Amino acid sequence: MSLQTVQNRGIYRGLPTFPDHVKGLTAIITGANGISGQHMLRVLGQSPERWTKIYCLSRRPPMVPGGLPGNAEHVSLDFLKSPEEIAQTLKSKGVKADHIFFYSYIQVDPKPGQGLWSDAEEMTRVNVELLTNFLESLTLASIKPKRFMLQTGAKQYAIHLGPAEVPSFESDPRVTLESNFYYPQEDALFEWCRKQGVHWNVVRPSHIWGAVPDAAMNIGYPLAIYAAVQAKLGRKLEFPGDMVAWQNPVVQSNAMMNSYIEEWAVLTDAAADEAFNAHDGAEFSFSRLWAKMAEWYGTEAKHPDDNAKYMEMKSPYSPPPRGYGEPGLTRVSFTLAQWAKQPEVLQAWKEIAKEHDLMDKELHDQDRIFGFADGVSMRHPLLLSSAKLRKLGFLGYVDTIDSVREVFEHFAKFKMIPPIPN
Repeated sequence: MSLQTVQNRGIYRGLPTFPDHVKGLTAIITGANGISGQHMLRVLGQSPERWTKIYCLSRRPPMVPGGLPGNAEHVSLDFLKSPEEIAQTLKSKGVKADHIFFYSYIQVDPKPGQGLWSDAEEMTRVNVELLTNFLESLTLASIKPKRFMLQTGAKQYAIHLGPAEVPSFESDPRVTLESNFYYPQEDALFEWCRKQGVHWNVVRPSHIWGAVPDAAMNIGYPLAIYAAVQAKLGRKLEFPGDMVAWQNPVVQSNAMMNSYIEEWAVLTDAAADEAFNAHDGAEFSFSRLWAKMAEWYGTEAKHPDDNAKYMEMKSPYSPPPRGYGEPGLTRVSFTLAQWAKQPEVLQAWKEIAKEHDLMDKELHDQDRIFGFADGVSMRHPLLLSSAKLRKLGFLGYVDTIDSVREVFEHFAKFKMIPPIPN
């Protein structure tokens, strides 16, 4: 029999503990401005004895409320510069690292009239260059970590191209229907680690929830706006998709929980050179979330109407990513991006923003911000197996609905949305 000690931190339960001798570590967090990088900074900042120095590498300083932790330092770097330039900055700043957490990412413009990830070739070119430039710069700067963690995501299983096998396992074969920058990123990391004698981890979350001042690629922010405005207008919370999407099981990934998983992975010997799916460990559907949001904002949730007029879209490949069966069918009666452009919605947000002195006085960039929420909420089933993670000893859990509530509350503290009424 073996015993394992775990701890709770607020809504995050069953988190790992580490031996007292694991201390005095240095870390590099790249992409420290983004939703994942900022939350990893928060997690490492909770343990200053374990993580005595954290280097945050990004073009702009992280917009952290209250400023960076005392053990963190920002180093301004652009990974599209040459490896030689990056290495020179790393050396001049005395950057070192026992562990590296890589979150750098560029979302390129989609092809005209197409979805968010439609320009797959350009996404691959740019994002692979980010990683390979950085890896080469580490060699030039003589920085050799014990572990390099690369975060990718559920697009590993091509869920953005249609139905994937459920549950999805880390060992599932790559889907080569389109270019996917995750695969050449992995290959580049594996080869660099082999040559340098460094261990690696790859972590693949689902849809990521977290509150940061930059609302790009963030499902929580547009959904909070939608709920607040619908309540202001005295309207019910309608769901854009059909009954299938309304009740689809779709695992979610809180950014703090992802970070706890990633810290555990790099500090666990048995997890070396392994990829892991990452999610909350909770059951979730949008029907349950809509009901809770309606409760919080004092309105009602309206389930899809089977007799409504739907626009139908088939996923582009037959067979779909799972390798058999018909392409996936998505049906929508409206989109949140369309909703956000309605005159009454724009006016209601102006009034809400003025009343609560919010940062954004007007709704803008609707296609990008609300389009991401449309893509996430009207997907096919997405179940990432966490069996591998559990077998190796990570037992952490967060109730996804509690997680969403906490994210909304943090957005309200940032003055990005109004306070939640209930």
